[in-house]
Amino acid sequence: MTKQSIFGRIAQLTKANINALLDSAEDPQKMLDQMVRDFTNSIADAESAIAETIGNLRLLEDDHREDVQAAGEWGRKALAASRKADELRSAGNTVDADKFDNLAKVALGRQLTSENEAKAAEPQIASQTAIVEKLKTGLNTMKTKLGQLTAKRSELIARSKTAAAQSQVMDAVKSIDMLDPTSEVSRFEDKIRREEAKVRGASELAESSLDAQFESLDDLGELTEVDARLAALKSGTPSSIEQ
Repeated sequence: MTKQSIFGRIAQLTKANINALLDSAEDPQKMLDQMVRDFTNSIADAESAIAETIGNLRLLEDDHREDVQAAGEWGRKALAASRKADELRSAGNTVDADKFDNLAKVALGRQLTSENEAKAAEPQIASQTAIVEKLKTGLNTMKTKLGQLTAKRSELIARSKTAAAQSQVMDAVKSIDMLDPTSEVSRFEDKIRREEAKVRGASELAESSLDAQFESLDDLGELTEVDARLAALKSGTPSSIEQ
């Protein structure tokens, strides 16, 4: 298992989930909560994959350590068998000496096999160790991003609600513009002005009628004076002017 295979799969899964959310999102808060859940699940998948990779590395290390230990043990056995062969040969027992030399050779062969296996595992262990370190770094980065997303969640939700409120206000303003109450006020004001003008007209009409009545009284007084003077002429009584 490699770094690319683990994080590549997780990245594709996370990206697909986020894209689907963005395409179908109606509630920003639900979208952000789902993003946090998906990212958390992705981290859990990464942790499981990394744990398995670390487990495989530890097995390799255990096998390598056992091979190194086995090589050391076979080396000690070979040395012991060789010394025993030398002792027997010095004592003139060449038959048994040869047997122990053969045992020493077998032990050396086993030692060589263990050493080769240990050496063969070392590059793989080094590679897996580097991969594990990169996986741990990547996992820590994901956890940091999750922390940032979680911390940012409240701010983003607040901003989303503010934007929604502003949108509602703008819609309300548009509605007011479409149904402008000032136009109704103007219409009522115009109606009141017409009523006031009508009252003034009636008042002026009443005043003109009253003036006419007084003018008629004046005219009547003049006619009465004329009639009185005519009567005085007929009776021979001097008029007030002549007197």
